[in-house]
Amino acid sequence: MTLLVHDRYCDEIAHQVGLLRSVVTSGTDLSATVPTCPDWSLEELVRHTGGALRWVELMVRTRAQEEVPEEQVPGVEGPEARGDAAALDGWLAEAGEQVVAALREAGPDAKVWGWAGILSAGFWARRMAHEITVHRADAALAAGLPYEVAPDVAADAIDEWLQIVEYVQRTEPHDAARELRGPGRSIHLHATDTGPGVNAEWLIALTEDGVTWRRGHEKATVALRGPLTSVLLAFYRRLPLDAPELEVLGERELLEFWLERATFG
Repeated sequence: MTLLVHDRYCDEIAHQVGLLRSVVTSGTDLSATVPTCPDWSLEELVRHTGGALRWVELMVRTRAQEEVPEEQVPGVEGPEARGDAAALDGWLAEAGEQVVAALREAGPDAKVWGWAGILSAGFWARRMAHEITVHRADAALAAGLPYEVAPDVAADAIDEWLQIVEYVQRTEPHDAARELRGPGRSIHLHATDTGPGVNAEWLIALTEDGVTWRRGHEKATVALRGPLTSVLLAFYRRLPLDAPELEVLGERELLEFWLERATFG
Protein backbone atom coordinates (compact mmCIF):
# COMPACT_ATOMS: atom_id res chain seq x y z
CA MET A 1 0.00 0.00 0.00
CA THR A 2 1.47 3.34 -1.10
CA LEU A 3 0.17 6.69 0.10
CA LEU A 4 -0.54 9.51 -2.31
CA VAL A 5 1.93 12.39 -2.14
CA HIS A 6 1.24 15.17 0.36
CA ASP A 7 0.45 17.78 -2.27
CA ARG A 8 -2.09 15.43 -3.87
CA TYR A 9 -4.02 15.29 -0.60
CA CYS A 10 -3.83 19.08 -0.26
CA ASP A 11 -5.04 19.52 -3.84
CA GLU A 12 -7.94 17.15 -3.20
CA ILE A 13 -9.02 18.99 -0.06
CA ALA A 14 -9.16 22.23 -2.05
CA HIS A 15 -11.02 20.48 -4.88
CA GLN A 16 -13.57 18.86 -2.59
CA VAL A 17 -14.17 22.12 -0.71
CA GLY A 18 -14.98 23.74 -4.04
CA LEU A 19 -17.41 20.96 -4.92
CA LEU A 20 -19.07 21.12 -1.51
CA ARG A 21 -19.42 24.89 -1.87
CA SER A 22 -21.23 24.31 -5.16
CA VAL A 23 -23.79 22.21 -3.28
CA VAL A 24 -24.24 24.97 -0.70
CA THR A 25 -24.90 27.55 -3.42
CA SER A 26 -27.00 25.27 -5.66
CA GLY A 27 -30.28 26.47 -4.23
CA THR A 28 -30.85 23.24 -2.29
CA ASP A 29 -32.81 23.73 0.93
CA LEU A 30 -30.17 23.88 3.67
CA SER A 31 -32.68 22.44 6.16
CA ALA A 32 -33.10 19.27 4.07
CA THR A 33 -32.32 16.05 5.92
CA VAL A 34 -29.17 14.26 4.80
CA PRO A 35 -30.40 10.72 4.02
CA THR A 36 -27.05 9.07 4.85
CA CYS A 37 -26.67 11.08 8.10
CA PRO A 38 -30.33 11.48 9.12
CA ASP A 39 -29.50 13.27 12.37
CA TRP A 40 -28.17 16.19 10.33
CA SER A 41 -29.61 18.73 7.97
CA LEU A 42 -27.50 19.75 4.97
CA GLU A 43 -26.45 22.90 6.82
CA GLU A 44 -25.41 20.91 9.90
CA LEU A 45 -23.36 18.59 7.69
CA VAL A 46 -21.54 21.55 6.13
CA ARG A 47 -20.94 23.14 9.52
CA HIS A 48 -19.53 19.86 10.82
CA THR A 49 -17.20 19.55 7.84
CA GLY A 50 -16.05 23.18 7.89
CA GLY A 51 -15.55 23.00 11.65
CA ALA A 52 -13.37 19.91 11.27
CA LEU A 53 -11.24 21.72 8.68
CA ARG A 54 -10.74 24.66 11.06
CA TRP A 55 -9.89 22.33 13.95
CA VAL A 56 -7.23 20.56 11.90
CA GLU A 57 -5.86 23.87 10.61
CA LEU A 58 -5.28 25.10 14.15
CA MET A 59 -3.58 21.88 15.24
CA VAL A 60 -1.31 21.75 12.21
CA ARG A 61 -0.46 25.46 12.26
CA THR A 62 0.44 25.37 15.96
CA ARG A 63 2.06 21.90 15.76
CA ALA A 64 -0.21 20.77 18.60
CA GLN A 65 1.21 17.85 20.58
CA GLU A 66 -2.10 16.96 22.18
CA GLU A 67 -5.71 17.15 21.14
CA VAL A 68 -7.12 20.67 21.01
CA PRO A 69 -10.70 21.01 22.33
CA GLU A 70 -13.03 22.18 19.56
CA GLU A 71 -14.31 25.04 21.69
CA GLN A 72 -10.85 26.60 21.48
CA VAL A 73 -11.01 26.83 17.68
CA PRO A 74 -11.99 30.31 16.41
CA GLY A 75 -15.06 30.23 14.18
CA VAL A 76 -15.53 26.49 14.51
CA GLU A 77 -19.34 26.67 14.73
CA GLY A 78 -19.79 28.67 11.56
CA PRO A 79 -21.71 31.85 10.76
CA GLU A 80 -24.19 33.10 13.33
CA ALA A 81 -27.06 33.33 10.83
CA ARG A 82 -28.78 30.08 9.97
CA GLY A 83 -30.06 29.33 6.49
CA ASP A 84 -27.77 31.90 4.86
CA ALA A 85 -26.13 30.08 1.95
CA ALA A 86 -23.81 32.98 1.08
CA ALA A 87 -22.48 33.26 4.63
CA LEU A 88 -22.06 29.49 4.92
CA ASP A 89 -20.27 29.36 1.58
CA GLY A 90 -17.85 32.13 2.56
CA TRP A 91 -17.09 30.49 5.90
CA LEU A 92 -16.46 27.12 4.23
CA ALA A 93 -14.23 28.69 1.57
CA GLU A 94 -12.11 30.37 4.24
CA ALA A 95 -11.79 27.10 6.20
CA GLY A 96 -10.62 25.27 3.09
CA GLU A 97 -8.06 27.92 2.17
CA GLN A 98 -6.67 28.05 5.70
CA VAL A 99 -6.29 24.29 6.22
CA VAL A 100 -4.68 23.75 2.82
CA ALA A 101 -2.23 26.59 3.46
CA ALA A 102 -1.34 25.18 6.89
CA LEU A 103 -0.83 21.66 5.54
CA ARG A 104 1.31 22.82 2.63
CA GLU A 105 3.46 24.98 4.91
CA ALA A 106 3.92 22.15 7.42
CA GLY A 107 4.78 19.43 4.92
CA PRO A 108 3.96 15.76 5.56
CA ASP A 109 6.54 15.11 8.28
CA ALA A 110 5.82 17.94 10.72
CA LYS A 111 5.02 16.45 14.12
CA VAL A 112 1.37 16.98 15.06
CA TRP A 113 -0.90 15.09 17.44
CA GLY A 114 -3.10 12.49 15.74
CA TRP A 115 -5.71 10.10 17.07
CA ALA A 116 -4.66 7.05 15.04
CA GLY A 117 -1.13 6.84 16.39
CA ILE A 118 0.33 8.67 13.34
CA LEU A 119 1.79 11.91 14.67
CA SER A 120 2.28 14.00 11.56
CA ALA A 121 0.70 16.67 9.40
CA GLY A 122 0.66 14.06 6.64
CA PHE A 123 -1.87 12.02 8.63
CA TRP A 124 -4.20 15.03 8.74
CA ALA A 125 -3.81 15.83 5.03
CA ARG A 126 -4.92 12.30 4.18
CA ARG A 127 -7.63 12.14 6.84
CA MET A 128 -9.24 15.43 5.83
CA ALA A 129 -9.06 14.65 2.12
CA HIS A 130 -11.17 11.55 2.73
CA GLU A 131 -13.35 13.15 5.41
CA ILE A 132 -14.52 15.82 3.02
CA THR A 133 -14.69 13.45 0.04
CA VAL A 134 -17.19 11.23 1.86
CA HIS A 135 -19.16 14.07 3.42
CA ARG A 136 -19.39 15.70 0.00
CA ALA A 137 -21.12 12.48 -1.07
CA ASP A 138 -23.58 12.97 1.80
CA ALA A 139 -24.25 16.52 0.60
CA ALA A 140 -24.64 15.48 -3.04
CA LEU A 141 -27.12 12.76 -2.06
CA ALA A 142 -29.11 15.27 0.01
CA ALA A 143 -29.20 17.68 -2.93
CA GLY A 144 -29.88 15.01 -5.58
CA LEU A 145 -26.69 15.91 -7.43
CA PRO A 146 -24.27 13.57 -9.24
CA TYR A 147 -21.13 12.40 -7.47
CA GLU A 148 -17.80 11.08 -8.70
CA VAL A 149 -14.33 10.75 -7.19
CA ALA A 150 -10.93 10.49 -8.85
CA PRO A 151 -9.83 6.82 -8.89
CA ASP A 152 -6.61 7.37 -6.91
CA VAL A 153 -8.51 9.18 -4.16
CA ALA A 154 -11.33 6.63 -4.03
CA ALA A 155 -8.90 3.70 -3.80
CA ASP A 156 -6.85 5.41 -1.11
CA ALA A 157 -10.03 6.17 0.86
CA ILE A 158 -10.78 2.43 0.97
CA ASP A 159 -7.19 1.74 2.08
CA GLU A 160 -7.48 4.31 4.85
CA TRP A 161 -10.82 2.95 6.07
CA LEU A 162 -9.32 -0.53 6.34
CA GLN A 163 -6.30 0.82 8.22
CA ILE A 164 -8.62 2.61 10.64
CA VAL A 165 -10.55 -0.62 11.27
CA GLU A 166 -7.23 -2.37 11.97
CA TYR A 167 -6.21 0.41 14.35
CA VAL A 168 -9.51 0.32 16.23
CA GLN A 169 -9.29 -3.46 16.62
CA ARG A 170 -5.78 -3.15 18.08
CA THR A 171 -6.38 -0.25 20.43
CA GLU A 172 -10.07 0.18 21.17
CA PRO A 173 -11.67 -3.26 21.01
CA HIS A 174 -15.38 -3.23 21.63
CA ASP A 175 -18.17 -5.73 21.20
CA ALA A 176 -19.08 -4.90 17.59
CA ALA A 177 -15.47 -4.96 16.39
CA ARG A 178 -14.70 -8.12 18.37
CA GLU A 179 -17.50 -9.93 16.55
CA LEU A 180 -15.59 -9.50 13.28
CA ARG A 181 -12.97 -11.98 14.48
CA GLY A 182 -13.29 -15.55 13.26
CA PRO A 183 -11.65 -18.07 10.98
CA GLY A 184 -12.23 -18.73 7.31
CA ARG A 185 -14.23 -15.65 6.31
CA SER A 186 -13.20 -13.05 3.76
CA ILE A 187 -14.51 -10.17 1.65
CA HIS A 188 -13.38 -9.21 -1.84
CA LEU A 189 -13.90 -5.69 -3.20
CA HIS A 190 -13.61 -5.44 -6.98
CA ALA A 191 -13.80 -2.18 -8.90
CA THR A 192 -14.87 -2.97 -12.46
CA ASP A 193 -14.12 0.33 -14.22
CA THR A 194 -10.48 1.15 -13.53
CA GLY A 195 -8.93 -0.56 -16.57
CA PRO A 196 -5.90 -2.82 -16.98
CA GLY A 197 -2.87 -2.22 -14.80
CA VAL A 198 -4.84 -0.47 -12.05
CA ASN A 199 -5.06 -2.46 -8.82
CA ALA A 200 -8.43 -1.52 -7.38
CA GLU A 201 -9.25 -4.83 -5.70
CA TRP A 202 -9.00 -5.77 -2.04
CA LEU A 203 -9.07 -8.99 -0.01
CA ILE A 204 -10.20 -8.53 3.60
CA ALA A 205 -9.68 -11.53 5.87
CA LEU A 206 -11.50 -11.90 9.18
CA THR A 207 -9.19 -13.98 11.37
CA GLU A 208 -9.11 -15.03 15.02
CA ASP A 209 -6.43 -12.39 15.58
CA GLY A 210 -8.35 -9.59 13.88
CA VAL A 211 -8.86 -8.05 10.46
CA THR A 212 -6.11 -8.20 7.84
CA TRP A 213 -6.24 -6.93 4.27
CA ARG A 214 -4.26 -6.53 1.09
CA ARG A 215 -4.77 -5.31 -2.44
CA GLY A 216 -5.34 -8.04 -5.01
CA HIS A 217 -7.73 -10.35 -6.83
CA GLU A 218 -8.52 -13.42 -4.73
CA LYS A 219 -11.41 -15.76 -4.02
CA ALA A 220 -13.45 -14.79 -0.97
CA THR A 221 -16.54 -15.72 1.01
CA VAL A 222 -18.35 -12.75 -0.51
CA ALA A 223 -17.47 -10.27 -3.25
CA LEU A 224 -18.72 -6.74 -3.87
CA ARG A 225 -18.33 -5.66 -7.50
CA GLY A 226 -19.10 -2.41 -9.26
CA PRO A 227 -17.67 0.94 -10.36
CA LEU A 228 -15.00 2.19 -7.97
CA THR A 229 -17.01 5.19 -6.76
CA SER A 230 -19.99 2.95 -6.03
CA VAL A 231 -17.83 0.39 -4.22
CA LEU A 232 -16.38 3.22 -2.12
CA LEU A 233 -19.81 4.58 -1.23
CA ALA A 234 -21.21 1.15 -0.39
CA PHE A 235 -18.18 0.34 1.76
CA TYR A 236 -18.68 3.63 3.61
CA ARG A 237 -22.39 2.80 3.99
CA ARG A 238 -23.46 5.62 1.68
CA LEU A 239 -24.98 3.39 -1.00
CA PRO A 240 -27.22 0.33 -0.46
CA LEU A 241 -25.89 -3.04 -1.53
CA ASP A 242 -28.90 -3.51 -3.80
CA ALA A 243 -28.05 -0.41 -5.87
CA PRO A 244 -28.34 -1.38 -9.57
CA GLU A 245 -24.68 -0.68 -10.33
CA LEU A 246 -23.47 -3.07 -7.61
CA GLU A 247 -23.25 -6.86 -7.57
CA VAL A 248 -22.86 -9.02 -4.48
CA LEU A 249 -21.58 -12.56 -5.07
CA GLY A 250 -21.48 -15.18 -2.33
CA GLU A 251 -22.57 -14.83 1.29
CA ARG A 252 -24.21 -11.42 1.36
CA GLU A 253 -24.86 -11.83 5.08
CA LEU A 254 -21.12 -11.60 5.80
CA LEU A 255 -20.82 -8.30 3.95
CA GLU A 256 -23.83 -6.93 5.82
CA PHE A 257 -22.29 -8.21 9.07
CA TRP A 258 -19.07 -6.32 8.26
CA LEU A 259 -20.86 -3.07 7.36
CA GLU A 260 -22.76 -3.12 10.65
CA ARG A 261 -19.65 -3.65 12.78
CA ALA A 262 -16.62 -2.08 11.06
CA THR A 263 -16.63 1.40 12.57
CA PHE A 264 -14.24 4.06 13.83
CA GLY A 265 -14.79 2.83 17.36
